[in-house]
Amino acid sequence: MRAFAEILAIAAARKGSAEAVLAGAAPVKSAAELAAIPDDRWLAQMAKGIFQAGISWSVVEAKWPGIEAAFHGFAPGRVALIEGDELDALLSDPRVIRSGAKIVAIRDNGVELAANPGLGRRVADWPASDFAGLLADLNARFSRLGGNTGAYMLRFMGKEGFLLSRDVVARLQEEGVIAGPATSAKALKAVQAAFNAWQAESGLTLTQISRVLAQSIDAG
Repeated sequence: MRAFAEILAIAAARKGSAEAVLAGAAPVKSAAELAAIPDDRWLAQMAKGIFQAGISWSVVEAKWPGIEAAFHGFAPGRVALIEGDELDALLSDPRVIRSGAKIVAIRDNGVELAANPGLGRRVADWPASDFAGLLADLNARFSRLGGNTGAYMLRFMGKEGFLLSRDVVARLQEEGVIAGPATSAKALKAVQAAFNAWQAESGLTLTQISRVLAQSIDAG
């Protein structure tokens, strides 16, 4: 495994400078800012990621105002009550992405958030040094947050962490951190250890490190 400074140098050579590479990293919110985000916004971002999986993100963005209205602003307690005739109506509602499995998953996530409110505080308090554990926790508690869906949600909400995109995984494989996909518990433990080591070396956030790894790979 290379020192992080070497990987940053590779990315800088590709993008012109280290500053150019780091400038593209997603912003990170403070613990206080994350804790202050209400549960309806967490449920909304979950829903957006669930709807975006497997289809054009621009389609979901274009329909988003209608989706927000159809799901009652994503108030968890209200979403939790979507069943029976209302659920049937949503399945044919032109305002939403009409996928029964996705709509039911969003309803189920509303049930979970209504029963266990305060996701912002939970995310805020979870240490970045165990970001893989947070991903596993979200996947266990909520529907359809596996793969990169949970990681994308956390990134858009401002939580420090990594995103295991194709290029990031390619760099991790190049460095010998993992030999195959980063899907097993063992692989994710190795990934977390590598990110923690690079963070200790560089002083950067995991989000910035993730950006550097992605930019160090020739996608062509």
